[in-house]
Parts: sequence; structure tokens; C-alpha cells
Amino acid sequence: MKIGLFFGTFNPIHIGHMIIANYMVEFSDLEEVWFVITPRSPFKQKATLLSNHHRLALVNIAVENYSKLKTSDIEFNLPQPNYTINTLIHIEEKFPNHQFCLLLGEDNLKSFQKWKNYETIIKNYELYIYPRISEEKINPEFIDHPKIHRVNAPIVQISSTFIRKAIKDKKDISTMLPFHVWEYIDEMNFYKS
Repeated sequence: MKIGLFFGTFNPIHIGHMIIANYMVEFSDLEEVWFVITPRSPFKQKATLLSNHHRLALVNIAVENYSKLKTSDIEFNLPQPNYTINTLIHIEEKFPNHQFCLLLGEDNLKSFQKWKNYETIIKNYELYIYPRISEEKINPEFIDHPKIHRVNAPIVQISSTFIRKAIKDKKDISTMLPFHVWEYIDEMNFYKS
């Protein structure tokens, strides 16, 4: 089975994440997309994150009616901070019969050469790139790389940062989240202070 790994803190998961993941399983050769919830990214501050179990619960709620979308908490038990290369090695050991690929926003491709062991990643894994608006240039070595596939998914300009700020500012952004995700966030009073 060919599986796209969609890494992120998902703090919180929103309709933009869902649109991209669903587009990838319906309009590429990926059979499933797994949301890999990251406890702490090397590039993000931990203070802004909900606890791991709450973010996992939110993603589980978001994907519960989509058979081709799954969640993974595999990084919760790996050394911190999480580096993608370490997770890929670990996930392949745990699921040797699957072929894993990475889903990346085009903005992440523009800084991909800064990733730990990026050469090993691109040698051994395919990258499925969805469009994002950003000013940076793509490294020329990635433009026509045989392991990099551009998927013309919709550009969704919603971010988790925007969602958190809007909730804190008492804005109704319930349409920007899967309905039951919004219910859970509202009921638990997340992001309100």
C-alpha cells in the first residue's frame, strides 16, 4: 500500500488540512494519507501546543468518516525533537509492507535542504508537493527531481495560527474546522485565552 505521510502539529487540524489530504488520496496514486501528529517540531515552540492527546483526539475526530485518512501517534514515543528522517526509519520498521511518501507544502520544499539528512530522504522517498503561496525560491536541485511530484491541489490559505488567534479574539470560525472538531475545541475552551 502506498501511503502519504502528512506531518504536522495540527494545532488544531482545520479544513485546509482535510482538503489537501483528501485531494491527495483521490487525485494521486496514494491509497491512504496518515496524519502524523508531531509532539514538537524542531521549528516550533512547544508552549503554543495543546497536549499531544488532545491534538490526536482532534485529528481522530476529523478523519473518523474518511476511510482513506488515518492518524498516527508514532512520533509521541520517539526522542525529541522529532526529525522526519528518524520517524521514517521507525515507521518503515513497524510497517514493512507499506511504501511511504511525504506530503509537503511547496513552502517546505523551499527550505527542504535545511532538513536533517534531506539527501537521504529524497534518495529513498517520494515527495508529493501541494501548492502554497510564498516568496522564497525553490532550490534548483528540486525543480525537476524524479522523486518530487507536484500535485495541483487547491491552495488553502488557512493556518492553525490564524484559527487560534481568531478563537482567542472571539471570532466565529466554526466553518473553518470539521464540525465535530469545532465542537470539541469549543466545549474544552481551547485557544480562548
